[in-house]
Amino acid sequence: MSSPLRAIDETRVQVIRQLDPTERSRLGQFMTPTAIADFMASLFTKWPDHVRLLDPGAGLGSLTEAYTQRFFLKAPAGATLEASTFEIDNLLLGYLSEHMDDLAEKARARGFRLVSAINNRDFITEASFQLAFGGPRFTHAIINPPYKKISSNSHHRKVLRTVGIETVNLYTAFLGLAVGMTEPGGEIVAIVPRSFCNGTYFRPFREWLLERVALRHVHVFESRVKAFKDDEVLQENIIVHLERSAAQGAVVVSTSHDPSFADYREQALAFTEIVKPSDEQRFIHIPTLKIDGPAWLFARSLKELDLEVSTGPVVDFRLREHWLADPTDTSVPLLYAHHFSGGFDWPRESKKPNALRLNDDTAKWLMPRGWYCITKRFSSKEERRRLVAYVVNPQRLPDKQIGFENHLNVFHSRKQGIPPALAFGLSMFLNSTIVDQHFRNFSGHTQVNATDLRAMRYPDRDTLISLGTWAREQAKLAQEDIDDRLSQHGR
Repeated sequence: MSSPLRAIDETRVQVIRQLDPTERSRLGQFMTPTAIADFMASLFTKWPDHVRLLDPGAGLGSLTEAYTQRFFLKAPAGATLEASTFEIDNLLLGYLSEHMDDLAEKARARGFRLVSAINNRDFITEASFQLAFGGPRFTHAIINPPYKKISSNSHHRKVLRTVGIETVNLYTAFLGLAVGMTEPGGEIVAIVPRSFCNGTYFRPFREWLLERVALRHVHVFESRVKAFKDDEVLQENIIVHLERSAAQGAVVVSTSHDPSFADYREQALAFTEIVKPSDEQRFIHIPTLKIDGPAWLFARSLKELDLEVSTGPVVDFRLREHWLADPTDTSVPLLYAHHFSGGFDWPRESKKPNALRLNDDTAKWLMPRGWYCITKRFSSKEERRRLVAYVVNPQRLPDKQIGFENHLNVFHSRKQGIPPALAFGLSMFLNSTIVDQHFRNFSGHTQVNATDLRAMRYPDRDTLISLGTWAREQAKLAQEDIDDRLSQHGR
């Protein structure tokens, strides 16, 4: 790391301590460590003699600093760099202004020209206006956007719609606007949460993005807590390199455990391995793990199995007046994720209810008593696997109906239970190591959504029933038992 980058990194750590945590949360601020900024700048491939650089949400200017250091090394002698930065935090604005003045002096000393424009305006509003009325276009954009949800009736959501961008988070709004403001052939490098790569909410944004850019490079950090460790960010982040209005070719997928990049490795993959041609959802897969799964393991869709998966229908706070801590003769079981921790245990003492009163207000949210396979939508920190599946045994529940809370995904058949052997087979399949690895490649979420489970492939029905029949005969199943049985099944 160069001395200028090291200096700005020290300033970043100091400034983080000065910022108001409430205000940072409101703005979704997470400042870029310089090791990451330097790697991001290294991904650019075009160094013309006149660069127009966009850095929205610039903070201290770490990304512009990293880009400029590369510009000094790569650009032709005497080249000009016009840097346009956006920052609305007044504390950061002072540091940014000093930093840009310093960069201009360094550029002059090296025989380059750097012109900076610092915009103390809301980037989404300003960029949307410029796109709508033909504002400036950039040759390069480098971005660490804020992370925060956008409400459907907010000012930001409305102005984004005026330029054709439909999205639910600030980070995709910033990325989309930067793409829109980049000229054909221009390059965009961004560090963003991985969550936009799949899921229903981000489908319109994926379609919009993939129509406008070629995906050149994706980098994944294997540890999701270390990319922004000073900011205590737990999102799984990726770095993407995009080229505007360009022909799509192979995609470089790289990984490292953390921002030291000490164990960096990469592979080039066909774009059809990243975005499947037949996938209407336009999911962006990032296959960082080599998985040699047999064909029978991922052979069928849920529809072919005559199965469905749905998010638990009971949104508990909407039925709060019907909560019961303990079941009664006129209630039904209400199952939460904590009822499955360490095995199925209902009722269980908790701050949450164990039952719902059965009446006209609750009946429409219930499912018939039966055998089901469920997965948790959110796994706890101590669980090694992202996919964690369980079987609901109706023999341990007293009533004819069941309430599944919204933090569970429920496998069913036409909103009815499924054969017990099939429920056990599904659970065994989903709890296997190879399927967990497959899901991590497939899904960009740290949570498990029903949409993702619908898009997965499964063994055929007879195989699942065979696996489930064997599983029911076992007193207890360790992880190695599940993995060994799956590996033996196809032999």
